[in-house]
Formats: sequence, structure tokens, C-alpha cells
Amino acid sequence: MSNSELATSYAALILADDDVEVTPDKLQTLIKAANIDDVESIWTTLFAKALEGKNVKDMLLNVGSGGGAAAAPTGGAGGAAAETAPEEAKEEKKEEEKEESDEDMGFGLFD
Repeated sequence: MSNSELATSYAALILADDDVEVTPDKLQTLIKAANIDDVESIWTTLFAKALEGKNVKDMLLNVGSGGGAAAAPTGGAGGAAAETAPEEAKEEKKEEEKEESDEDMGFGLFD
């Protein structure tokens, strides 16, 4: 990461920490106050547009949380979920068998 990107990132984090809207002008003001002269205005514009309408604090707090995984069933619903699990496993095995049969067609990527 270049010095320009780092300076702009830190400036954006400072603004977000103070609950100030991230704009190119405010980013440039912070960067100039830090005596960093080699930052082109394109970086501040890109960062401001990328962060527009987003809560930077929430983004930082949710780093690494996938959000796509479903929670495991607990309590009374566990019995019903356990009954459907073997059926799902059978379906997955059937799909895998179909994919393997495609390889037996006699042609491939390097034929």
C-alpha cells in the first residue's frame, strides 16, 4: 500500500471516529495538516465515494464475520433438523455422482 493510500485511510478513520462525514475536502484537510504533500486528489475522491453512506465503525467491527453461515438449530427444533439431514446428504451424493459422470465422456480440457 502506498503512502497516499495509507494517509487517506488514516484520515478516513479519523473522520469516522469523530462521527464526521467523509468527504474529499475533509480528507485533504487532514492530510495537509499531517504535512503529507504527495497525496493526489484522486485518492481522497475514491475513498470518499467508496465510504459514502457507509458506517465505517460498523465495517471495522464486522470484519471477518461472514454473515452467510446459518446458525445451528438448538432446542426442540433439533429433532426435526436431524431427520432431514440424512436426506440432504443423500441428495449431495447424487449431485456429486452426476458431476463425476461428466468426466467419463471422453473429452477434456487438454484432449
